Amino acid sequence: MTIDTHAHIDMDSYDEDREATIQRARDNGVKYIVNIGCDVESSQRSVELTEHYDFIYATAGVHPHDTKSINGFTYDQLRILLDHPKVIALGEIGLDYFKNYSPQDVQRTHFRKQIELAKELNRPIIIHSRDAKEDMISILSDYYNDPNGRSGIFHCFSGDQEMADAALAMGFYISFAGMVTFKNAEPLRQVAKTIPADRLFAETDCPFMAPVPNRGKRNEPAFVNHTAGKLAEVRGVTIEDVERTMELNFHDLFGIGQAAKTGTVSYRIRNSLYLNLTQRCTANCVFCTRLTKPIVQGYNLALDREPTAKEVWDSIDDVKKYDEIVFCGYGEPTLRLDVIKEVAKKIKDAGGRVRLNTNGHGNVINKRNILPELEGLVDSVSVSLNAESSEAYDEVAQPLPSFRGIIYDEIKKFITQAKRYIPDVQATIVTHQEDVDDDQCEEIVKKEFGVNYRPRRYNIVG
Repeated sequence: MTIDTHAHIDMDSYDEDREATIQRARDNGVKYIVNIGCDVESSQRSVELTEHYDFIYATAGVHPHDTKSINGFTYDQLRILLDHPKVIALGEIGLDYFKNYSPQDVQRTHFRKQIELAKELNRPIIIHSRDAKEDMISILSDYYNDPNGRSGIFHCFSGDQEMADAALAMGFYISFAGMVTFKNAEPLRQVAKTIPADRLFAETDCPFMAPVPNRGKRNEPAFVNHTAGKLAEVRGVTIEDVERTMELNFHDLFGIGQAAKTGTVSYRIRNSLYLNLTQRCTANCVFCTRLTKPIVQGYNLALDREPTAKEVWDSIDDVKKYDEIVFCGYGEPTLRLDVIKEVAKKIKDAGGRVRLNTNGHGNVINKRNILPELEGLVDSVSVSLNAESSEAYDEVAQPLPSFRGIIYDEIKKFITQAKRYIPDVQATIVTHQEDVDDDQCEEIVKKEFGVNYRPRRYNIVG
């Protein structure tokens, strides 16, 4: 089930077949449509659509093109519209210096005024930004500064990495339209790869910019599947992964739909099955949301209690249908070494492949070298190195006080010893950490360990 977070099906392009267009969206698995207001009149039409269709929601606002037409009654009318129970955001608002249909100073003035109205009413905003990066970032930064906030959506994103990073740092979600499917849009696809899963949306912006393979036709909400599919492709996940994540994001931003249920023991990403054994950990990494928001690809990994080995095994339907079974949740799995060993043996006996994702603290946790015990049970191990020195590691990983100053060397020993017992060994870091030298980490992994090296940006895939 997909979501079109930005549509304009109130426009006259749909006057002849609006009902059929909406039905096609339903038939193609579109769960929700957000119809966007661009001025008072289109906002009113959007509200009318919500009253006829239970899965359509609306926004109300004045597009930068139309800010020159704002008069003394406009803000009173917007207040009335925003009071409607199915109007879920203020927008689309912003800056457009490409067409300049309204003077730039007028755009800036009413962008600020509409943001202030949204802040007063505690509503997220829908952002339109074109050729106005510096002013856009400058104005928004006066009002939004929480990277964990729910500020709103940058719609039809076409900016660069700097713009995306600035938007994320201010708590915005990023939505991609059909443009991301175009042949000449490789730079945009590179940006799309970097957006954290819990900040990602897809949209049509219909009737404009139909995605491939419908480019050149009138766009419509049913076509959002093509955009979501392209996002999945460039991010290396499945369409189901993207849809599940965006549905949870929609709930988190607008409170519509259902939150992800806690107590997830096994969860599928791509064609791998992950096993969630514990939320306990011997580190408290600065980038990790284990205790605040334990969500990965739309799954809530908060555990009401730790599952037994039998419950873990019973959560696996067929080991042979997956590329691998991975011990990995929002916690350190080697804290439950006996469960790993018991379940891994059953997986191997049934013909499956096993991977362990670990922070490399297992020998210290269990007060012995656990790697010989994993021989024949684990095919692949991924160890989070995460820094180039003990001092940097303690800053980034925030290990237990008793581990500080010693655990980094123990991780390095763990990686070195793992090669003797496990066929495939990989060391990873999470990139974009101020205290970490990514290049030096890569050099350490390749020269000291001679294992595979994987830099990853947190919350992109898993």
